[in-house]
Amino acid sequence: MKIIGTGSAHPKCSVTNEMLEKFLETTDEWITERTGIKERLVISSEKLEDMAVIAANKALEDANLTVADIDYIICSNVVNEYVTPALSCIIQGKLGATCPTLDINAACAGFIFALDMADDKLKCKKARNILIVCAEEPSRMVSWQNRSTCVLFGDGVGAAVVTDGDELKAMRLTTSSLTDVLYYQRKLEPTPYIDKEENFEPLVMKGREVFKHAVTNSCRDIRKVLAEANVKAEDVKYFVLHQANKRIIDSIRNFLGVDEERVPHNVERYGNISSAALPALLDELNRGGKLQKGDKLVFSAFGAGFTTGACVIEWAK
Repeated sequence: MKIIGTGSAHPKCSVTNEMLEKFLETTDEWITERTGIKERLVISSEKLEDMAVIAANKALEDANLTVADIDYIICSNVVNEYVTPALSCIIQGKLGATCPTLDINAACAGFIFALDMADDKLKCKKARNILIVCAEEPSRMVSWQNRSTCVLFGDGVGAAVVTDGDELKAMRLTTSSLTDVLYYQRKLEPTPYIDKEENFEPLVMKGREVFKHAVTNSCRDIRKVLAEANVKAEDVKYFVLHQANKRIIDSIRNFLGVDEERVPHNVERYGNISSAALPALLDELNRGGKLQKGDKLVFSAFGAGFTTGACVIEWAK
């Protein structure tokens, strides 16, 4: 597998820390110290599926392909306004594609899980070009009266086009059933027969446990994929880490002994946009001219579940 195109899209509404001070018991200093986030972009008038199409078209253009060249679409999404049909079906129709589609939910690690699935399809010769779209609106899962969660999240889309190649050097995926650490339960329609107790509440996050698992598992995964790929940390151009929290990013970087300039970040501008964070940051690096053919990149992400993923990829463009 190799990545041949990237794209991203973000909503226009910027919510700064100072704006949150108006209705939350918080301050810019409190948020910045704990998260590194200064603002987050959240959906207002936009529709998630429309943003997904914008990002997908950018990725197709970057790959020098048309929608007719795409054989499969994988959409990573945690929550959106549709329960059914799948978000990937909606994106397919808006793009004018005719290929099969699939939604996955691996939380914030979804991009890496999607890369692994795409690689399998390419190896089996069941597809030539695959479009991955990570479209997320986690701002709709939190209570905006809870300062411990709502300050963390923004919305956005990241996309990538992958095709046959040998640039994927190592991959590791894990799932540990730690459902009480990070979860969101939403209300379903009532029936005359429901007599069980049901709990519905906005996103619940046990911050210290998430921090511990994120740092420990990401460092473990990164070390394992580097060893599998026979790549030294000093030979990696960039460590592209999940943009959940600047303190988590810095902790992972410090444990790995990596210089700050090799761990790019944009969480301070976008907040945590779930599985869209990695491909959106990759698109930023790509369009900023910071990637050259042959550069070695490490991706690492973690999310509710608890899911983790890491891989080593050589940049092909």
